Amino acid sequence: MNHLILLAAGSGQRMAQSVPDKVLAPLAGMPVFLHSLHSFFQSGVIAAATITYRDEKQRVAIEGMIPEVLRKDASIHYTAGGSTRQQSVLAALRTLPENTTSVFVHDAARPLISIEAIQNLHQAVEKDGGAALAHPVNDTIKRLPNAFETQRILLEDLQRDHLWAMETPQAFPYEDLLQAYQIIEEQQQSVTDDAGAYSILGRPMTLVHNNQPNPKLTNPQDLDYLEYLLNRSKCDSTASR
Repeated sequence: MNHLILLAAGSGQRMAQSVPDKVLAPLAGMPVFLHSLHSFFQSGVIAAATITYRDEKQRVAIEGMIPEVLRKDASIHYTAGGSTRQQSVLAALRTLPENTTSVFVHDAARPLISIEAIQNLHQAVEKDGGAALAHPVNDTIKRLPNAFETQRILLEDLQRDHLWAMETPQAFPYEDLLQAYQIIEEQQQSVTDDAGAYSILGRPMTLVHNNQPNPKLTNPQDLDYLEYLLNRSKCDSTASR
């Protein structure tokens, strides 16, 4: 059984209090988190989902925003998240049933994930084990000698054709990802995504090129951009009929 972990417990500090909770913010007629939840269940890839939440108030709000028809037809569970992303993922992994085969981890603040991308990722994890959506970096990237010093410094060039920007969802064999996060917890290490956790096992991964917009809602202005992309997608779908 394939299972989705949808991460909704983040603090959203960079939204500068422009909305009370970014994953609950309205976007094209639905709360942000519901766009990706719909896409996953419509993809036919997952059998169940676990949503991590920040506090009981948020959990009640999330549950109340999920349409009744989806609650009836889909297996949706909830678990309290931690103070960091990796703590939230590990908390959710520990609640999954033993018959879980692959687990998909997705940020609820990425509402534009497409059904096609989910299905492509599913094919990759079934074939290769660990897999993640990503896209090539187009900008020229420079490395700073010191992270916060930007004046009168010598910049290091990085080869752009070797650089990929990671996205979510990322997918892994369940037992492998659970083991990886348990090791990280024991060793008190810190990672920023699930691929970073999986790498501690020393196993290769497959990057699935996602050529469709999949931005993360981070700043207040991102809501307008996401709304624009959703409306453009609807227009493109109508025009292609």
